[in-house]
Amino acid sequence: MNKKERLSNLLGLAQKAGKIISGEELTIKAIQSRQAKLIFLSQDAGPNLTKKITDKSNYYNIKVSTVFSTLELSAAIGRSRKVLAVTDTGFSKKMRTLMD
Repeated sequence: MNKKERLSNLLGLAQKAGKIISGEELTIKAIQSRQAKLIFLSQDAGPNLTKKITDKSNYYNIKVSTVFSTLELSAAIGRSRKVLAVTDTGFSKKMRTLMD
């Protein structure tokens, strides 16, 4: 199993554990309230969404990963999403180690 598949599985687990906030509005709220520990933004997200999420995340110093496409991101959590936030420190640490 490659790193991307393991990341995808971890996202699924985090989703089941209720540690994922998904969708544009909720993700931005999670960034502003510092709930978000790690952001996943799909590679094929639109320029407006990409700019909005990147600017907010940079301001609040939260890492943004663009390792997944919309399809892969949606498959990982079982919902159609272009952006999501991981709110759990444990999950985000493990995901970071897989990405490095």
